[in-house]
Amino acid sequence: MIDPASLGRRLHALRSDRGLALSALAKEAGVSVSMLSAIERGEKTPTVVVLSRIADGLGVSLSRLLADLETDGVIVRRAAEQDHVAEPGGWHRTVVTPVVPGVNFEWIRTTLPPHCDAGTFPAYAPGSHEFVAVESGVLWLGVGSAEHVLAAGDSVYFPADVTHSYANRGDEACEYHVAALVMRPRSPRP
Repeated sequence: MIDPASLGRRLHALRSDRGLALSALAKEAGVSVSMLSAIERGEKTPTVVVLSRIADGLGVSLSRLLADLETDGVIVRRAAEQDHVAEPGGWHRTVVTPVVPGVNFEWIRTTLPPHCDAGTFPAYAPGSHEFVAVESGVLWLGVGSAEHVLAAGDSVYFPADVTHSYANRGDEACEYHVAALVMRPRSPRP
């Protein structure tokens, strides 16, 4: 498990050694100043994708950023520690997986209200994968130029190195899970 306070101290030390203000690192990493500040204070444990961006912004490898921070092989992420994000348009996502050094994997639970389009996401780097499982409602999943309609209980796999989109065109909420193995780098979301 990575101790959030130790991670915060490591991040602060690396940033200070480079003479970077929080705002400068935030710009380089594509991460908000408030997120960086919370991580440095040990109040937030970032996802692997966010850690990767921070490492890139500092000009170090992810393994160097996380070196010697893992205390044992079991990593627990309590419900209260999960990242809950309210997105524009009324949809909501929760990153439920813990951060595991060297593993670019995330499990995300998403809820789309009726008639909500979550938008189009850019292609991840080659070698990236997504698995999607619909818990309730109906999901319209775009993968490249194709569209797939998935009902409760349906699941799908696709190589995530193409643009992809999620929408709920139905009259009831749709809840689905995404398990993503994301290789770096990823182009920014438009």
